[in-house]
Amino acid sequence: MRMRSRTGTIIGTLFALGSAAASAQQSLPATPAGPAYRINPGDEIEVMVWGEDRLQRTVRVLPDGSFAFPLVGQVMAGGQLPSDLERYITAALRPQYRGVVPQVTVSVKNPSGYQFSVVGKVRSPGTFTPGRYVNALEAISIAGGPTEFAQVGDISILRKNGQTMETLHSRLGAALKGNLPRFPQNDIPSIQSGDTLVVP
Repeated sequence: MRMRSRTGTIIGTLFALGSAAASAQQSLPATPAGPAYRINPGDEIEVMVWGEDRLQRTVRVLPDGSFAFPLVGQVMAGGQLPSDLERYITAALRPQYRGVVPQVTVSVKNPSGYQFSVVGKVRSPGTFTPGRYVNALEAISIAGGPTEFAQVGDISILRKNGQTMETLHSRLGAALKGNLPRFPQNDIPSIQSGDTLVVP
């Protein structure tokens, strides 16, 4: 009788712990999805046409943003979503098939083309390839964080816009001090590929 009682107590405790964990997980705020990844020069992408071994390729996007694909020719990929390329390649292959074009899938195997630089008063300045989109706060963290005398209230982001250079200013002092509840997350700019973040 004692063994049954103890076993029942243990099972009841485990059940209660599991229910509490599930409730806690459900109460966590949902993390907003980041922006969809757009292909950059230097990215390694995989293109597959289902059932067609000759039309399966892993290619690296050239500096001009393009790559070559059989029966299609040169494909401009820079700045495009993978789904955009799937539609383009499907349309380009349509004259080669009497019936329906097999399914085309495009995936990014290595997003090495997404790069940014952090310079100035950070502990580890340099150029970084994080493999995912980041915002200015995350970029500074990747660079080791600000040094003691960094002026985090006047951070600049240098961004190429065609033939011109655009300068964005951001005040991240409150966020870097941990005052996130008072700091609107919309005020944290996203880092685009090729950006240079300057911490004076």
